[in-house]
Amino acid sequence: MRFVEELVVDEFLPTFRSQLAEALRERGLTQSEVADLLGISQSAVSKYVHGEVDRNDRLATEDRVTDLVERLADGLADGNMTTTEALVEAEVCIRELEHGGALSELHAEAVPELAEHDADFAVHDPDSRLRASGRVRASVRRGLRVLENTGGFASLIPAVGSNLVEGLPEAERIEDVAGVPGRILDVGGQATVPGDPEFGVSQHVANVLLAARAAGCDVHAALNIAYDEETIDALEAEGLTTVEFDPEAELEDGIAAAVETVAGVDVLYQTGAMGIEPIVYVLGPDAVTVAERVRAIA
Repeated sequence: MRFVEELVVDEFLPTFRSQLAEALRERGLTQSEVADLLGISQSAVSKYVHGEVDRNDRLATEDRVTDLVERLADGLADGNMTTTEALVEAEVCIRELEHGGALSELHAEAVPELAEHDADFAVHDPDSRLRASGRVRASVRRGLRVLENTGGFASLIPAVGSNLVEGLPEAERIEDVAGVPGRILDVGGQATVPGDPEFGVSQHVANVLLAARAAGCDVHAALNIAYDEETIDALEAEGLTTVEFDPEAELEDGIAAAVETVAGVDVLYQTGAMGIEPIVYVLGPDAVTVAERVRAIA
């Protein structure tokens, strides 16, 4: 009797870790940095990158494994992915390989009786909230990086500050939307991001996003910037559809009324009222797209 978990330990982990360690070193990380990210010793990293650990050729050339290694190496190296998020992605890959992939094939070869058994061994949900949450936070981080590297973005930040938010695929509540804790502020002409993206920390911009979604807009991310007629003209010149809503109406009602006769709304804006600063909300399918739309007009 041999359990598939034994194959994970004996075959998958040495192969995966050696490939990932090698990929991280290729991206310029030191052995010490790779060891910290993978939670292993520097001597183990040295063995991995110098080919002193046997790899399972079938797993090493499995598309899902090679794709995972490249995706995780990119994310960990540039800081767009946390080690927890990388662990979730690796766990999901393992479960997929256990169910109809190379691990299930190796297991069936080790235990031929399994070839005649049709039970479903999948134990993890690849679309779990934990995995989706990690992807959303990573997307917001990438979007923030675009904004931080955009000359002129600071001048678009309104007096109340900006926030870049993105929601889970079926976001319905504030807790389903990730954003910057606090706000992105203009400090001496430089956009300053106060912290790493978290869920449930944005109120106003998250509510605008949720209201737009409730009104039928197929969007998942939003960013607020200062209102100016020239800003609206520039966004329209980029091919984006803009719609004005009433700032004095209830948020959901005002946005619903504004978009009910317009298809494919990309930008919502209001021109202000007593005690209400005029604001533009750029919408999009993800945080990176929204950030790039703003970069195009900055």
